[in-house]
Amino acid sequence: MKALLLSEYSKLEVAELPMPDVGPDDVLVRVAACGICGSDVHGYDGSSGRRIPPLVMGHEAAGVVAAVGAAVSRFAVGDRVTFDSTVYCGQCDYCRKGEINLCDNRQVVGVSTPDFRRAGAFAEYVTVPERIVYKLPDAMTFPEAAMLEAVSVALHGVAVSDLKGGETALVIGAGMIGLLILQAAKAAGCSRVFVADVDASRLQLAAASGADSTILASGAVMVEQVLRATGGRGVDVVLEAVGRDETVSAAVDAVRKGGTVTLVGNITPNVTLPLQKVVSRQIRLQGSCASAGEYPQAMELIAAGKIQVTPLITAVAPLEEGARWFERLHAREPNLMKIVIDPSLSYDSLAGAIR
Repeated sequence: MKALLLSEYSKLEVAELPMPDVGPDDVLVRVAACGICGSDVHGYDGSSGRRIPPLVMGHEAAGVVAAVGAAVSRFAVGDRVTFDSTVYCGQCDYCRKGEINLCDNRQVVGVSTPDFRRAGAFAEYVTVPERIVYKLPDAMTFPEAAMLEAVSVALHGVAVSDLKGGETALVIGAGMIGLLILQAAKAAGCSRVFVADVDASRLQLAAASGADSTILASGAVMVEQVLRATGGRGVDVVLEAVGRDETVSAAVDAVRKGGTVTLVGNITPNVTLPLQKVVSRQIRLQGSCASAGEYPQAMELIAAGKIQVTPLITAVAPLEEGARWFERLHAREPNLMKIVIDPSLSYDSLAGAIR
């Protein structure tokens, strides 16, 4: 099969690789769409340490079942499916409690670390365990389905924030996850959602995605605008989708006393915490990791039009164009959001056309 191989850091090439083995509990998926995640871009240059070459990356995917293992009972050849990015064991204490994202034996599709290596979906075929696979609604396109992983991450961030409805919220970062968190927060009943970023074009997308107010600022200037808009009180919850010193500190300053700061972004491994502010203002810090079974909810919200993903898809491209799109994303070219790779497309097709 053809695959987009990270042969060394910052080098992607289309390679001929063996077809994946299909174990008794596995589903072989012919990939029809796989989104390029921000974490893939950070893995591409080696900065994350979680994409050790050689590796086929890609975990935001959907396609058609091409074969099933002998023990598989819920899927058949021809089914349209997607799958979780988290490969959980189903046996540990966390899995038995439904906290599959915290599985003691957790692996991630398309990720390679010193502890595990699992091939991803920037390829014509990928094998995944039956337990992480979901059937797709008939009306959902494959590019839309490639967005389900990101939507589920956003829904999980909102879920662990323990919203009751009617809250004011601030989303820091209008990247892909931030824009989906915005929509998830609105769907969860937030009365007013602010979105802050330093990129005007992304804030235009935020406004189109339902933000009640956008803030083109960061740090103290952003906090000042939030406080002014809330009568000096601060918002009930901040959903931080960046993960840097400045943005985490601003999140603490922008939330009300007794409020919640949910940390979803993790672009840097360490940040400095304004501890006295957190303690003296009794702020709840809540981490959010991946998702924990939110895929069915994600499908329902997209089908109902409560979460819009199509406007966030910049282009659909064949494998042969994958390296070029990675270069453009890595260079932070303006106005790029989600790029979806479709291995079934030929290089000479209309792939890559801007929507």
